[in-house]
Amino acid sequence: DSTEMATTVCCLLLAFPILAISFPTSDVNVTSSGVTASWEEWWTYDGISGPEYWGRINPDWSLCNKGRRQSPINVEPHKLLFDPHLRHIEIDKHKISGTLINTGQSLVFRVDRDSKQHVNISGGPLAYRYQFEEFFFHYGIQNQHGSEHRIHGYTFPGEIQLYGFNAELYHNMSEAQHKSQGIVGISLMVQIGEINQPNSDLRIITSTFNKVLYKGSSIQIRYLSLHSLLPDTLHYMTYEGSTTHPGCWETTVWIIINKPVYITKQEMYALRKLMQGSQEIPKAPLGNNARPLQPLHHRTVRTNIDFQNTDNSLGKSCPVSMKKEMYYKANQWRNMPDTQFLL
Repeated sequence: DSTEMATTVCCLLLAFPILAISFPTSDVNVTSSGVTASWEEWWTYDGISGPEYWGRINPDWSLCNKGRRQSPINVEPHKLLFDPHLRHIEIDKHKISGTLINTGQSLVFRVDRDSKQHVNISGGPLAYRYQFEEFFFHYGIQNQHGSEHRIHGYTFPGEIQLYGFNAELYHNMSEAQHKSQGIVGISLMVQIGEINQPNSDLRIITSTFNKVLYKGSSIQIRYLSLHSLLPDTLHYMTYEGSTTHPGCWETTVWIIINKPVYITKQEMYALRKLMQGSQEIPKAPLGNNARPLQPLHHRTVRTNIDFQNTDNSLGKSCPVSMKKEMYYKANQWRNMPDTQFLL
């Protein structure tokens, strides 16, 4: 492993010698310009610091290249397995406060650490209680790109990923992300469109986009309800995967909600104005911050969508044995706002 990493680094330095001083050799490094750099700031979504190199340059992130339970994935409806034992997802209803930050890699909301009330996530496929920590906003510069997960090959304009850590076994996210059953990730697909009843809690976030235009800019968000942020459906898909950012730890239980949340064209336009750099050196737009799809490697994607009960043509008297012949199909929701992905 060390030989392969050294070979990769040497090749990169030969090809890009001027970038040699920019690779952190430890948690912190001082570049020739005197600017402190770290692995957390080094990585991006393209070029020499993009996903292809995450696990090659930093040995602590080796799972990014060698892992076999990586995320994101493409959810194929006909391969879903109905699991009657999957429960409804439970998320505390009380409101929280936190900070929305442009990190230069993503738009991230982090809950206030001194908050007296924590939002707990349980139920669904989870065997433990998880405490909400942060969410990431992934989106594309164009509508054809954006989400990290895909449904039947379709990419959404955006995806909000809520992360929580296992609060029953671990003390915080830093500890949990390396441990078994450490993290839960809830995926909310983002679609552009108008609906009759806009999500007021999502509006709290989208109304602040003009305050976080550049890397390092942030704004306080108050009285946000994660419970109300989710679309009104009980259906979801779930699988065992990883975080989609370095170090790609394979400790994440993913829950993909079977219905998108909606933002307007104007809100997406404002989001696409965010930049990777500072106001003085804005660099490129922040969008297109999606990791490429990862192989499924024979993992099972389960769902609580009961095909037998949702397909009226089968009727309630459908024999149990027919469950072996079940399959799911992508709904024509793209032209039918406020509907679910799968039937």
